[in-house]
Amino acid sequence: MSRRVATITLNPAYDLVGLCSEIAKGTINRVQTVGLHAAGKGNNVAKVLRDLGIDVTVSGFLGKENQEGFQQFFSENGMTNRFHLVPGRTRINVKLTERNSEVTDFNFSGFCVSEGEWFEFFNDSLSWLGQFDMVVVSGSLPTGVSAESFTDWMARLCQICPCIIFDSSREALVAGLQATPWLVKPNLYELEIWAGRQLPDLSDVIIAAHQLRDQGIAHVVISLGEQGALWVNAFGAWLAKPPHCKVVSTVGAGDSMVGGLVYGLLMRESSEHTLRLATAVSALAVSQPNVGISNRLELAAMMARIELTSVK
Repeated sequence: MSRRVATITLNPAYDLVGLCSEIAKGTINRVQTVGLHAAGKGNNVAKVLRDLGIDVTVSGFLGKENQEGFQQFFSENGMTNRFHLVPGRTRINVKLTERNSEVTDFNFSGFCVSEGEWFEFFNDSLSWLGQFDMVVVSGSLPTGVSAESFTDWMARLCQICPCIIFDSSREALVAGLQATPWLVKPNLYELEIWAGRQLPDLSDVIIAAHQLRDQGIAHVVISLGEQGALWVNAFGAWLAKPPHCKVVSTVGAGDSMVGGLVYGLLMRESSEHTLRLATAVSALAVSQPNVGISNRLELAAMMARIELTSVK
């Protein structure tokens, strides 16, 4: 049976990934270039899903002036491209990993979406997204798209496709949560911002996750960095911990987890198996310069090393 997924990335980016021993402010830093990738959260999710054999359609906005790298990425990975082109350039984000595995992001600005361009995307996307099994909406809002109009679009989307996976931050996260998507995946920091308080213990995180579920969100997955991930749904709560991995780049680790979650849910796997898979995909991502699954045997081996426990 064919299973189809669409990913929406309203504000994609080229990720320039590098390694440096230590960032020194106010002077020259020599950086080893790891790669320059056409990325953005939804596009990273799409790459993982394509590697796992799922048909994916990608959409959102791209700047006309530097679209070539994205067009090549979509073509090479067999993705159906329904991105809307707008004047200007897609932004470049710089991701630097230091020798202590700390990652510093420099996220630059890019194109501005006009009211007319947003209106065109709004109506066009809602005309075809209802035919998909799942829709992943992730990333930040581009300049020109208000939080209020994003909430309106998300609410309409949830009406035509009940299985919405949502992963965002800051004002986009707050706006998207108002539409009560089916699954959300904030990290710990984003959950603390939403909750308005620090969550120092796992019990505090679980309470906050249940508070999100009380709003009508069926699945709440919290990424906890090196500590793994917590999944809370109607069937229980589970914590998955990965083994220690040498960090090349954390870029796309959260997106890789979303890809694993979507795949497991599409395959109707159990929550435990799906969380183990998603955590393994994420753990593999930090040990390589770009997202994706190049070796299914490595993925299976990593899944066997994930420590999974039921929590309350």
